[in-house]
Amino acid sequence: MKDAGEQEDQSRKLSDAIRDVKNALADRDDVVIDMREAHRMRLDLLAADLAPVFADVPADMDNFDFAVSSGLQPRLWIDAVSHVTMGRDRRTYRFLKDTRIGRLVLAESTDRKPVADSVTRYVAERIVERQRMMEGGAEPAVAGMKRAGVPEAEPLLPATIRSRVLSAFLSGLGLVAAGALVGLGVSAVLFWDRIVAMIVSLRP
Repeated sequence: MKDAGEQEDQSRKLSDAIRDVKNALADRDDVVIDMREAHRMRLDLLAADLAPVFADVPADMDNFDFAVSSGLQPRLWIDAVSHVTMGRDRRTYRFLKDTRIGRLVLAESTDRKPVADSVTRYVAERIVERQRMMEGGAEPAVAGMKRAGVPEAEPLLPATIRSRVLSAFLSGLGLVAAGALVGLGVSAVLFWDRIVAMIVSLRP
């Protein structure tokens, strides 16, 4: 049996190991928190650079977000499909847009200015696009692809109407006659023996 000294020594080793694991987890959490805070700080700086642009957006346009989200990977949201986030090197700004064919990189730089300029251009394009839609001034995607006017059909003359009705009646009558002849032919083939016997019996 183990004596009290050995049990106490093993208990101390386990408690030391638990303390070491907790310290390692705390250090890792600190690193994650520091990274997240560093990402958010850089995005906050970009948002500050873009504050005048955001302020100039018409008040009736509610499709923009302009907010820095929290979480493991903070993002500066521009609208529902586009945002700015930090790259894996923690220094590169990446302006991304989600589309039906996948995610597009609209701008990428370690400098805030070109990314801010790209965001400003994107916001301007969305504003102009909405204004054109509201005014009904959107042009076809391909020049000259406008729908040509269709001239109204001229009314049919009474004689033309009568001619078409008579033609339809005769066509129907011809179909009925043809069907009757076919039926007679089929009946004659099926009952040929009986017809011959009837003719023979009628002879004197």
